[in-house]
Amino acid sequence: MVDDNELNRLRDAAVPAPGESAKARAFEAAMRAFDQENISAATQGSVGGLRLTERAQKLWSEIMQKKLIATPAIAGLVALPIAGYATFHMLREQPSPFGGDEKITETLADKPATNGPLKEKQAPEGDLKKADADAEVRSRDVTDALVTPTAPPKTEAPAEYGTLQTYQQAPEPAPSTEAAPSGGRVVMQMAPPAPAADAARASRVQGAAESKLMAPQQPSTLPADLIAPQEPNRDRVEDFKTNPVHAALQDPVSTFSIDVDTASYSFVRGSLKQGYLPQADTVRVEEMVNYFPYDWKGPESASTPFNSTVSVMPTPWNGHTKLMHVAIKGFDIKPVEQPKANLVFLIDVSGSMDEPDKLPLLKSAFRLLVSKLKADDTVSIVTYAGDAGTVLMPTKVTEKDKILNAIDNLQPGGSTAGEAGIKEAYKLAQQSFVKDGINRVMLATDGDFNVGQTDDEDLKRLIEQERKTGVFLSVFGFGRGNLNDQMMQTIAQNGNGTAAYIDTLAEAEKVLVEDASSTLFTIAKDVKIQVEFNPDKVSEYRLIGYETRALNREDFNNDRVDAGDIGSGHSVTAIYEITPKGSGGEQMDPLRYGQATVNNGGVANADEYAFVKIRYKLPNEDVSKLITTPVTSANEVKSFDEAGTDQRFSVAVAAFGQKLRDEDATAKFGYDKIMEIATAARGADPFGYRSEFLSLVRLASALGGNR
Repeated sequence: MVDDNELNRLRDAAVPAPGESAKARAFEAAMRAFDQENISAATQGSVGGLRLTERAQKLWSEIMQKKLIATPAIAGLVALPIAGYATFHMLREQPSPFGGDEKITETLADKPATNGPLKEKQAPEGDLKKADADAEVRSRDVTDALVTPTAPPKTEAPAEYGTLQTYQQAPEPAPSTEAAPSGGRVVMQMAPPAPAADAARASRVQGAAESKLMAPQQPSTLPADLIAPQEPNRDRVEDFKTNPVHAALQDPVSTFSIDVDTASYSFVRGSLKQGYLPQADTVRVEEMVNYFPYDWKGPESASTPFNSTVSVMPTPWNGHTKLMHVAIKGFDIKPVEQPKANLVFLIDVSGSMDEPDKLPLLKSAFRLLVSKLKADDTVSIVTYAGDAGTVLMPTKVTEKDKILNAIDNLQPGGSTAGEAGIKEAYKLAQQSFVKDGINRVMLATDGDFNVGQTDDEDLKRLIEQERKTGVFLSVFGFGRGNLNDQMMQTIAQNGNGTAAYIDTLAEAEKVLVEDASSTLFTIAKDVKIQVEFNPDKVSEYRLIGYETRALNREDFNNDRVDAGDIGSGHSVTAIYEITPKGSGGEQMDPLRYGQATVNNGGVANADEYAFVKIRYKLPNEDVSKLITTPVTSANEVKSFDEAGTDQRFSVAVAAFGQKLRDEDATAKFGYDKIMEIATAARGADPFGYRSEFLSLVRLASALGGNR
């Protein structure tokens, strides 16, 4: 035994630097004791040896009595093999909680994936922190592979718990340890990650899946108390309620702004491919319908910027109602007729953009766009993080290498001064303004503006003021978890531009290459639709989608009220579900008092279902023009199958959007029915968009059940 005086002297003595010979002797003594206890000639039925705790105490006493450990620092170095030894025997002697053969379950902190001899050195505190951080990242990655997420945010296990793995009994690689200078903290160094992030993650997942067992065993799972709470999702989307059913007698007029944005479809697709149904408010049905190109009939010349086609057909999900389908097709400008473009790339390079699906994807996307531009087009680049800065002054596309190099050199870091960036971008656009050309700021970001004006209404007023200069604004969202979709929609709608969400390089190609004309070249602005229903033919109606684009009835004729824009070749679709009078499908009781019917004596146009009015402005004008279309039985088809291929496919998409929002109208209309309609109406699909839609319907059916 070591007396108290000796312990007191050791406690009060200054800690000397450990000598190499002392460390070697301590390690040799520990391993020798381990071998003596582990290799036993005792047979079954022999008198058992000391208990585990007694063996550990005996070993420790022998080491201390031989004075192989002169300081607490050396004691700390020996503690690790002692703990490993004790853990090994404890697990071997205890019965398996899973039944069957015995096995050892260890954490990465106990058994790091590092080969080679034991290394002991005095490590600087900074290196220790870095090793801790690296170990924590790798622990979380393997945990992600073992725990299936049930919601979009990543599920991460705290690093201090480690990651449960099992191993086959075999010679163990010696861990590398680093002792902190100030007293006993030990860091287990993990194997370095692979050079590419995706390869590293795949390797870690494979390693976790292929861990070998000491003996055959049941699959194990992480204990519930080791699973950390899910990281909160900071995506911001606008809350809205589904459009209600209106009685045509009391409220015969419906007014809304058109919407050519497609962000919702991409967001929904990303959710489904990650294995969960999207949040209802991320599903904007009109954006899903308008995501697809349709072969609607367009105008004959650019003097009329678009043409409208109206058709009436039976409703697939309700035998008592009909669908009134309004299709708008913009004039498609030929490449040789496209005006010069003056584009300012306003790029968010804040610290949160440092993820593979953010700044790296953004850079690839804008490289694609540059390849689509003409030689005499102009590109400028403004970035913003803590402050805004000009990376590239207005440069002709003839100097493509200069533009691409500026894009390639973008690096993330800092906060998000979006307001300063917007002001700088508009200033640069004015400097290189092209009369009768395309002048547009293209904002690419992942989330909030947290420096300067950050309120959506303040940003809206800023954009409204700047759009008077003739410079339009488009917004492109990247990444998940911090996406401010609500802000994107607000400033795009008020900047005479569009909002898109880019989650893959294929989507970037669609938005910025295949649809470049409609994305960049506006042919009509402030486009509004107003429909008046005839109460003698229509009892009730509801507009499918466009909830966030609703306008007051008086806004239709007010040219000061902003509305959506149509680009070259754009397709816009609006669908109403209408209840013909006397069909028996009414959801509202008739009025007890007052005029419950319309006296049509002497009333003109009594045979019309509705009257569709579309108001718009040319890009460089401030006075609107009007297009009108009466809807009569001549627009009607007798059966749904007789409707055009594009009409039927767009209805399938509208049904899918309503189903994802869990709306009452499609509650009894299953995903299988949607699949049936979309498959029959797939038609020409040169880019595979419709085939991809079918796969999304199958995913939603598997995730939500074919209800």
